[in-house]
Amino acid sequence: MAPLFEAFSTSTAVVALAEIGDKTQLLAIVLATRFKKPMPIVLGILAATMVNHFLAAMVGVVAADLLDGLWFRYAVAAGFLAMGLWTLVPDKLDDDDDAARPARFGAFLTTVVAFFLVEMGDKTQVATIALGARFHDALAVTAGTTLGMMLANVPAVFLGNALIARVPMNLVRLVAAALFIVIGAWLLAQTAGLV
Repeated sequence: MAPLFEAFSTSTAVVALAEIGDKTQLLAIVLATRFKKPMPIVLGILAATMVNHFLAAMVGVVAADLLDGLWFRYAVAAGFLAMGLWTLVPDKLDDDDDAARPARFGAFLTTVVAFFLVEMGDKTQVATIALGARFHDALAVTAGTTLGMMLANVPAVFLGNALIARVPMNLVRLVAAALFIVIGAWLLAQTAGLV
């Protein structure tokens, strides 16, 4: 598989699966319910994700370039394994979470600000950092993680709670966790020279 396509497709799959049931997906449902304007919300998610994930991917790329060494490759692999375990823990959107409240700035700006802030330190942002470190390609990783976010969140905006009620969240979390763990195990084996 070509490195660019591998970075893009892996990033898309990892984030799309990890995002299902995530706090930002729940935020998308809350914003869609409160504003009832899906397109500004979708565009806000896109804008916030592109900026947030590009910065995260750049952090991963720069860290990998500065810290390139055996121990760092083991740390990235361990990061994927930890992400797999973290994915098993369901997210919830707190009722008193300020980012979930629509502000006076309209659907688009509220979505941009809320998504950017809620995504800070979220598992998909941490995964984007790890993917940037793994693939050394901020643009391909950003494109993939952004597509993954959109694949998970656009249906949530349009279908809302009906989507969450029909999707078996435990199964999705298990598949996403398995994907992170497989990537982590593969990186460990690759770093150890076993593959």
